[in-house]
This record gives sequence, C-alpha cells and structure tokens, in this order.
Amino acid sequence: MPDIPSPIRNITIVGGGAAGWMSAAVLSKVLGKTNHKITLIESEEIGTVGVGEATIPMILMFNSVLGLDEDEFIRETHATFKLGIHFVDWKAVGQSYFHPFGTFGVDMDGINFMHFWQRMARSGGNPDYGRYNAETMAARDNRFGRTPKTDLSTMPKINYAFQFDANLYAAFLRRYAEARGVIRQEGKIVKINQQPETGFVTSLELDNGKGIDGDFFLDCSGFRGLLIEETLKSGYHDWSEWLPCNRAAAVPTEKPEGPITPYTRSTAREAGWQWRIPLQHRTGNGYVFCNEFISEDEAVSKLLTRLDARPLKDPKVLRFVTGHRRKMWNKNVVALGLASGFLEPLESTSIHLVQIGLAKLLGYLPRFINSYVAEQYNREMLAEYENVKDFLIAHYHITQREDTPFWRHCKYMGIPESLRARLNIFTETGQAAVQQTELFKEPSWFAILIGQGLLPATYHPVADTITESELKQRLSQIRTGVQDRIMTLPSHDAFIAQHCSAMTRTN
Repeated sequence: MPDIPSPIRNITIVGGGAAGWMSAAVLSKVLGKTNHKITLIESEEIGTVGVGEATIPMILMFNSVLGLDEDEFIRETHATFKLGIHFVDWKAVGQSYFHPFGTFGVDMDGINFMHFWQRMARSGGNPDYGRYNAETMAARDNRFGRTPKTDLSTMPKINYAFQFDANLYAAFLRRYAEARGVIRQEGKIVKINQQPETGFVTSLELDNGKGIDGDFFLDCSGFRGLLIEETLKSGYHDWSEWLPCNRAAAVPTEKPEGPITPYTRSTAREAGWQWRIPLQHRTGNGYVFCNEFISEDEAVSKLLTRLDARPLKDPKVLRFVTGHRRKMWNKNVVALGLASGFLEPLESTSIHLVQIGLAKLLGYLPRFINSYVAEQYNREMLAEYENVKDFLIAHYHITQREDTPFWRHCKYMGIPESLRARLNIFTETGQAAVQQTELFKEPSWFAILIGQGLLPATYHPVADTITESELKQRLSQIRTGVQDRIMTLPSHDAFIAQHCSAMTRTN
C-alpha cells in the first residue's frame, strides 16, 4: 500500500453517536485545529442506537485526557456510578454473584490473595469472597463515594465507572468538540469517491449536494460500516459459533421506586440475558438473545413482562453478528465502534473498545498513511477483541444450567483453544494466567470463573507457609479494612444528590 502524497491534515468522521463524538472530542483536544481540520458527518434522520450505556473504569482516563469536570459530565449525561456487575442466574437459577471493579483482599507473600481465600474456604471458613472487596460490599449496601486523593489510609480505595444516557453522552461530547473547532455537517452520504490507483477514499457526497474532502477518515457509521465494509470490503470475522446471541431488544423505563443501584445487573434468561442499567432519570433495559432459540416477538414479550417500571417507548430490536472487521484500519480509513466489530455488552466493553482504538490511533498516527502502521494497529486491536471475546465466552460456557436448549448449547459447545488452555490452567493450579496487556486481570477472572462455579482443584503452595492463626489474623484485618471503608461512604443516592444531580445542572 503506497503512501499518499499529501500529509494528513483533513480528518473526516462518518457518523455521530458515542463513537463519532468520542473521536471528535479527543482528536480536537489532542491535535487542536492549527494543523488539522476535523469534520463530522451525521444525519438526524438516520439517528443512533442510543440505549443506556454502562462503562468500565478506564473511561476515567478518557475523561482525564479531555479535562472534563466529572460532576458536570455526570449531570449532563444523567449518569450514575457503577461499582461492577451483578450476575443473576448465570451459574444456576436462583444463584448470583458480583463482578467488582476492585481487587479482592491484598496480594501476600508474592501470590494472589485468592489462594489464601481458597485455603480458608477449603478448611471450612466462610466462602463469601465478596467480604474482601470494597466495591462488592458497597454495592450490597447501595453506597458510593470517591476515595480522596489525599487519603493515605490502609483502607481499600473505591474503583468505579459510570452508567449514562448514550444520547446525552453524544450530545455532551458534541458541545465539547464543536467548542474546539470540530465542524459538524448534517446529511446522508450518497456517494463515496476513491482514488482510482490506490482505492483511498478521497471525498464524500451528501444528499444536500455538499462535497466533503478528506485525507483520513474514521468510520463510525455503526453496523453498516459504510466506508470500511461497503466501500473497502474489509471482510468480517464471525464469532457466532462461540457467542451465539444475535439480537437485542432494548427499552427504557421510568425510574422505579427505591434507591438507584450503583451497579449494572445482568440476568440470565432462557435464550440469553437481560440487562438493567439505572440512570438518574430512567432505567435502560434490554434482552440479548439468539433468534435460533427464541423468536423476536417472544423475546420482546418476555422483556416487557420482566420490567420493574413503566416503559417509556416501544422496544427496539437490534440485529447483529458478533465478531470484528478483518481490517479495522484499511487504506486511509479506520473503523471505530460498531463499524469495527461487535462484542455484546455483557461486560460493558463497547465504549472501552472505542477508547482503546482512539488511544492506539493517536499513538500511531503518522503524517502520511503507512501500511506498516496500519498492520500493527490491526494486530493490536485484534488482540484486544480476542481477549474480551474469551472472557465473554467463559460466562456462557461455564454454567450448571441445562434447563433450556440455549443453555445446553452453551454448556457443551466447543470453545477457542486459547480459552480452553486458560481454563485448564485455572482448574489445575488456581492461576488465571493473565498477561500484562489483557484488559481483564486476575480479580475479574476469579470473580467470573468462581462465580460461575468453576473451583480450582488446588491453590498455590505458598498459601500453606503461614500458620492457621496467622491466616485468620490477616484475613480479619482485610475484612476490617473493607468494612471501615464502607462505613465512610454515603448512600449512592445521597452522593449524587450532594455532588452531581441532573436536577441541579446549570445550562
């Protein structure tokens, strides 16, 4: 792939929504407008998916790069705080567990805390490992608070992310980006022009007659992949054999009575799972399912009977194929968000994959398009998708459920060799075999694997080198630290009311 003769100065983003305006915001912040022109094209007629969105803690880094005031961000997006995900009925009907953002206990004597927990649990101690995690205990009590930067205590800090309205988030970032020089063009793209010899995209023509030139294009056009797929034919790697869900029925409801929970809930259903994302003004709900095991009409009907408040709209059904573009950077186009691929929102990774794609893009962005840079970007982004993919598959495959055809299929389906090797290592040694570059670290794998019912055959021998009384003393100190931290936290509702209520935002 030859270099194009002119440097990258004119960057065009195709599509708005969260991915498009995240791109516009960070590019305008990092690159500025002296040497680059940034244009975003979107059509109000086409619209966006716009369901409630949950995130993971890495979004705090993104907000920091933008220099956002966190309380203002929360007010403007009607956000709530998120300490983790509550999984209901995944291991078996009637059983649940919590996947928190923080760590369990503290590592001791060079090994992970969970080995000491296993020793204690195997000897008849309380098996509730959630007692050693501050986020889990705060979630149980509907408490939340930020850990002050000046806090030098030995108590664990509180790790968190956000749950927000995706449409309000896009609108918030639009205001941010336009204030920094991003030009928004309204209209639908009707023609895409390419350089005959190289196939590089050169310009776009809109239905209103306008022409938009560009040196470099970001495709944020959603599942359609207007540039990356319809134009450049980048190809798609289908992961449906391991992640069979291919539909999502989404509906917002009124804010229910009672406290706002500081976590997302995922409830396993007969042919998939149901999400619940509490916001300040409403609740986002959806049923992710496989249409081979339940029809769209039946899935919608069941979703409506399982809501805890009145629907605000009719349910919307989204159709997707889990997987990724074979080339996320192709010629002078980089795909982000749904245009680059789709991994269902089971672990709230959608926003993160946009964020990491932008971070890698900015890290590699050359003055001229370079094929080696594009290839390296694609390798690294594929690794990001692969790691998340295996983590999601584990939720489905490790289960005691066989009560429906869907769950029997998931329990006995083949899995990727990379996941099989990890599960074998965990089963034999209690080690999660996590690499430094992976998104989900040991605490996350422990929470999911043990929560789903996979208990290791043994634990690390170093955990046996201390006496029983010392083990009890150490664990007691950790529990006390967690409890002391929780007692410093107000209720989730009280914290929002005091610091960042959408009801008191200023215009």
